[in-house]
Amino acid sequence: MHNDRQNQHHPQQQNQPPLPHPSRHHGSPPLRYHLKTRQTRHTNPLVWFTGVFCTLFWVVVILGGLLVLIVYLVFRPRSPHLDVPTVTLNSAYLDTGSLLNADLTILANFSNPNKKVDIVFTYVVFDLYFGGALIATRAVEPFAERRGTSQLKSVHMVTSEVALGTVDVGTYNKEMASGRFGFTLMGRFKTTSLLGRFMHYTYWLHGTCRFVVGGPPSGVLMVGACRTRR
Repeated sequence: MHNDRQNQHHPQQQNQPPLPHPSRHHGSPPLRYHLKTRQTRHTNPLVWFTGVFCTLFWVVVILGGLLVLIVYLVFRPRSPHLDVPTVTLNSAYLDTGSLLNADLTILANFSNPNKKVDIVFTYVVFDLYFGGALIATRAVEPFAERRGTSQLKSVHMVTSEVALGTVDVGTYNKEMASGRFGFTLMGRFKTTSLLGRFMHYTYWLHGTCRFVVGGPPSGVLMVGACRTRR
């Protein structure tokens, strides 16, 4: 009777099956936990060096561009100009029908239009052409030119026994008959612009002047035009 009471008080304990243990399942291995460790990858030093170099390069490029822009806005540099206000044909004649002899005095004017930039001419050479023939070459001594000023340089061109082609001989005879001779003066100039005390830059200029003078012995300038370019 005592046993019957115990069964009445705990009816669920008899009917509840036992809990299985995880490690005792038939045919299944015990549970294991695997922890994967992340491997640290080291950056190649060459990649670091390339990145730093590219960064510094672009910083220098940007700063250099800003510096050039500031200098340009402050100084506003301009190229000098060439013109020929005076030309005199002292003599001109053909020897043996095709050898040209001529004497010209050319007054070349170099103008510096800058307000804040001085200019130095370190190399000045002129070539004189009659038609398609080079008939004379003359160099001018280096000189400096202050801002907003101009200088006159006398260029004496002498031609001695220069052979002319058939076309140029025909041109000479026509111009001698008309009393008007056409010439072309071409100049090459190596110039340096001084931007303050510590900055300067050098560049080449090319000047071209075409002019017409009267006949010798005192042929004066009649028409002339010049152009200066880099």
